[in-house]
Amino acid sequence: MNAYRQNPLANLTPVVKNILIINIIFFIATYVLGKSGIDLNEHLAAYYFNSPKFRLWQVITYMFMHANIMHIFFNMFALFVFGPALESLMGARRFLQFYFFTGIGALLLQWLVQALQIHNITGGYAVYHGDLTPFINQPGFEQLQQIYGGAILGASGAIFGLLVAFGMLFPNVELFIMFIPLPVKAKYAVIGYILIELYSGVAGYSGDNVAHFAHLGGALFGFVLIKIWGLRKPNNFFN
Repeated sequence: MNAYRQNPLANLTPVVKNILIINIIFFIATYVLGKSGIDLNEHLAAYYFNSPKFRLWQVITYMFMHANIMHIFFNMFALFVFGPALESLMGARRFLQFYFFTGIGALLLQWLVQALQIHNITGGYAVYHGDLTPFINQPGFEQLQQIYGGAILGASGAIFGLLVAFGMLFPNVELFIMFIPLPVKAKYAVIGYILIELYSGVAGYSGDNVAHFAHLGGALFGFVLIKIWGLRKPNNFFN
C-alpha cells in the first residue's frame, strides 16, 4: 500500500475514535428521529438543574448532542487534531476521565453563571419547581425563560479542556489558525481563544446563544486537572 494514501483515521487512538463515532451516531439519530417528530434535544441536551426539563443523565449526554453540522464539525475536528497526542501521553483511561470531567465542569460553571443571573432577577438562585408564572410581568422574564427552557448542548466544554491541556503540555507546537497567515504557538493560541470567550461571555451580546461560560468551565477544569495530576511537557514528544 502506498504510504501516502494511508487512511487518515488509521492513527486515531481508541478513545478519540470511539468518542468521534458516538458523536456522529447521536447527530445522525437526532436528524433521523427529528424527521419523525422526536426531538432528542428535549431528552438528551442539558437544562438548568432546576428546570422541569432537566434529567440527571443529561450531565453526560449533552456532550454528544450538537445543534448543526458546523457545530459538530468544528468540535470533532478539534478532537481529531488534538485528542490523539493527549491520549497517547495520558493513556486511554486518564484521557477518558479528563474528557468527561472537563465536560461536566463546563456544565457546572454554566449553571453557576445562570444561577447568578436568576438571583439578579428573582433574589434567589432557583425558581420554585421551575414555575415562572409569578415573574411574568417582571423585568428579566425573557432571560428566565431562556435559562429554564434553553438547551445546553455540544462537546465544546470538553474540547476547550483538551485545548488547554494541549497548550500546557505541547506549548511550542505551531498551529495554523483560520484567517491568521502565520503559525501560532499552541500556548498563545489557547490564551487567545480563552480571552475571546471571556470577553464574549461578559459582553453578553443580544442573540448570542453560545454558552461561553461552559467553554471557560471546560478550560478551567482542564487546567486544574493537569496541575493536580502533575502532567508535564514531554521531552521527546513534539519539540
